[in-house]
Amino acid sequence: MRAKKTIRISLGVKTAIGIVFIAAILSAVAIIFGYQTYKKALDNQLIQNAFNLAQTMAAEVDADSIDRYLESGIEDDAYRETRQHLINIQKSNNIVYAVVTKPTEDGFYYIYDTDQSDEAFALGDFQKFYPGDFLDNKQNFLAGNIIEPIITNYEFGWLISALVPIKDASGTMRGYVDVDLSMTEIKAMEQNFLVKLAGILIGLTLLLAVLLLAATRKMLVTPINRLAAAAGDFVQRRERADGVRGVLELSGMDTRDELGHLYRSIRQMESDIYTYIDDLTAVTAEKERIGAELDVATHIQASMLPCIFPAFPERPEFDIYASMQPAKEVGGDFYDFFLVDSDHLAIVIADVSGKGVPAALFMVIAKTLLKDHTQAGINPAEVFSKVNQQLCESNDEGMFVTAWMGVLEISTRHMTFVNAGHNPPLLRKGTDCWEYLKQRSGFVLAGMEGMRYKSGELQLSPGDTLYLYTDGVTEAANSEEALLGEARLKEILDTAVYDTCEQLLAVVKNDVEMFVGTTATGNTEMGTITATAPAPSVTHTKKPDMVSVS
Repeated sequence: MRAKKTIRISLGVKTAIGIVFIAAILSAVAIIFGYQTYKKALDNQLIQNAFNLAQTMAAEVDADSIDRYLESGIEDDAYRETRQHLINIQKSNNIVYAVVTKPTEDGFYYIYDTDQSDEAFALGDFQKFYPGDFLDNKQNFLAGNIIEPIITNYEFGWLISALVPIKDASGTMRGYVDVDLSMTEIKAMEQNFLVKLAGILIGLTLLLAVLLLAATRKMLVTPINRLAAAAGDFVQRRERADGVRGVLELSGMDTRDELGHLYRSIRQMESDIYTYIDDLTAVTAEKERIGAELDVATHIQASMLPCIFPAFPERPEFDIYASMQPAKEVGGDFYDFFLVDSDHLAIVIADVSGKGVPAALFMVIAKTLLKDHTQAGINPAEVFSKVNQQLCESNDEGMFVTAWMGVLEISTRHMTFVNAGHNPPLLRKGTDCWEYLKQRSGFVLAGMEGMRYKSGELQLSPGDTLYLYTDGVTEAANSEEALLGEARLKEILDTAVYDTCEQLLAVVKNDVEMFVGTTATGNTEMGTITATAPAPSVTHTKKPDMVSVS
């Protein structure tokens, strides 16, 4: 029987084929990734531009006048001036279409239309919700929420729509600005980029194949095997009997070609490994030291916050409970509550920008200043003004603090409060549903010198509950990167079954953790406070995990 002839393929050819194959795959991945990255960047830029323009137009519209114009149907001088401003913005920013509408259960009433043609919508014209994204977002429209960008490709062309609510001073939605930008040019740029990127990467792949075939003509097996065998003896050379670390030595390998370069690279690698091992040993020791110090810092920070509950067992007029869950070993969220005098209780919750040690240090300064100025018995608004001025001094790092403070006159249950860019608290009157406390927020603390803050007033009744929190609660994200949000937080509170402030915080914490699921909760910093005035007698059995006042 005639033996089959064995076809042998050289190592060079095998290497070339393998690398070309891998290069082709990497090129495909690079094309896809590069295109997606470029596309996302262009789309995000267009989306941001659209929202910026929508917000600019929204600022031009008097929210309180929308319902008046809609009811009267009269276009006065102020109306025409506002419309002209909107038209000017449209013309100077290549806006395809821009309108101001009033959403209802069935559709939109048109208030302003920047279209100057005969097809423009007049004041008071009505149109039903477009099927699809517009109709699906009806509840968001009615709630006054910012709508996710809507991309359409109708007879009007390929457009992206940015919709921004127009709200009055009380935060009530009065209308919407709809700005449409063309995506035709963007899509053309994306396609041109894809063609160019594919051509460049395919060309580089072919060039690599040609160069590799030319570079592998000489025999490589023996030198490579020598290097492989020598590299395999690295451990033996590293721990010689005499204690001296050996470096690779091969005769005839220190040439001026690629093999010589590989040989020298392996020698340098071995030397670098020795250095790396020494450095890694030192870094590990330093990391352990820093970890121990951070652990101490964590305990110190925790000890600075009120953590003994019940906090005021001798005061039956109110109940208060709080907890903190930092995102790192130390963080910038903090809370505080203390008696200013026998008839006044101060409650503070705040969030320092950033995380880690810098935020913790800034938190200590802010907490101390807030308490010191409040102890002087001045109005909360004046406290924030003074603290802001002091925090702005030598704030070279540009850090800032969002904060909410309330001072409760215990005998009358009258509370004076102030807000510096913080999340609005939720209030439950008796057994009613929870509602967000409406007040126009002031600027953040340490953001700008000379800021003045306005205080609000709140009259509490027996059984009323106040819930304070940081943005770590509403911005907690699940595996799909969806945020918990203010609406879900209110839903959690409305359905919560509890008898004490501590139980309420536990319910919220459990619901947040269920929402987040298996995602890393350590990246979310949460603080909450609940306080009740007056409160029944309650027992507190353990240190809280979150901060809450009801």
